[in-house]
Amino acid sequence: MEEKIKLSPDSFEALPKAEELDNEKIAAPPLTFVQDAWRRLKKNKGAFISLWIIVLMMIIAFGSTPFIDHNSLVKSSPNYANLPAKIPGISINGFNGKLKVSGQWVDEYKQNNIPSGKYFVLGTDYLGRSLAQRIIYGTKISLIVALVATFFDLTIGVAYGIISGWKGGRVDNVMQRIIEIISSVPSLVIVVLMLLVLKPGMTSIIAAIAISSWTTMARMIRAETLQLKSQEYVLAARSLGESAPKIAWKHLVPNLSSIIIIQTMYTIPTAIFFEAFLSFIGIGISAPQTSLGVLLNDGQKNFQFLPYQMWYPAIVLCVLMIAFNLLGDGLRDAFDPKTRR
Repeated sequence: MEEKIKLSPDSFEALPKAEELDNEKIAAPPLTFVQDAWRRLKKNKGAFISLWIIVLMMIIAFGSTPFIDHNSLVKSSPNYANLPAKIPGISINGFNGKLKVSGQWVDEYKQNNIPSGKYFVLGTDYLGRSLAQRIIYGTKISLIVALVATFFDLTIGVAYGIISGWKGGRVDNVMQRIIEIISSVPSLVIVVLMLLVLKPGMTSIIAAIAISSWTTMARMIRAETLQLKSQEYVLAARSLGESAPKIAWKHLVPNLSSIIIIQTMYTIPTAIFFEAFLSFIGIGISAPQTSLGVLLNDGQKNFQFLPYQMWYPAIVLCVLMIAFNLLGDGLRDAFDPKTRR
């Protein structure tokens, strides 16, 4: 018979807690993918500041519309023509109503008998219209064009890329050849062709963007879809009988969200510059309507004598472009840390 082993009461005492176990303790709360990306974005000071600059400019552009008299945007006032900026309480030349003429600073408001309570914080153009109001409204028009480009990227580009990558084979080849044909035609040529059918303005620019802006997004989504459709979770969904639209919505789109967001942030400044360029050369939005490109076109005519008429819209355009590009770089690093340099 086996000998019985007697255990002493000391054998049932709790073991001392090992200090090394604390090293594996998770102290931080769990974060979702979006929360982790937001945390990394906030660490990028340039991108985070750019985000708030964009939000502020959008609030000013869209929120000030009810307070702007649209008649004053097109109505000329010769008595107020070419007035410099004047901000009450500021005595700095260039912002106190004085303009340099023949090497001397002259008070243009006093010389033109402007009432004491009348002033323009950014001056006026050659027709006496407020530059501040026209810049705000022009920024709104430029942002609307950018949002339209984003809409077509998110609808046509994403759907086209997913279908092309998911189907593969002959369907993919045909769809990619269509993209190559569209991409081979310069956007400027498309705008000129639109002018033969439509009048110069926002409609022709939107039509050109609708035709050509989504091709880059479609190519990127198609390339990523080719990789994702062979993943285990997608194959498992297909073996369980899930339909292709449901797999795309539940599995592909969430995993493509980082690419979609990043590419969208690069599409917006491209569309803003495209609109400004077309309006600047005279085939986009035309007077009396206004946009940043129209303001640049008007300002360059008097740049030698009244440079502020071109500098102010140029600064706004540059700030918009830089902010969106910095935010796009920050989102790229936040959603995919492996791409950080």
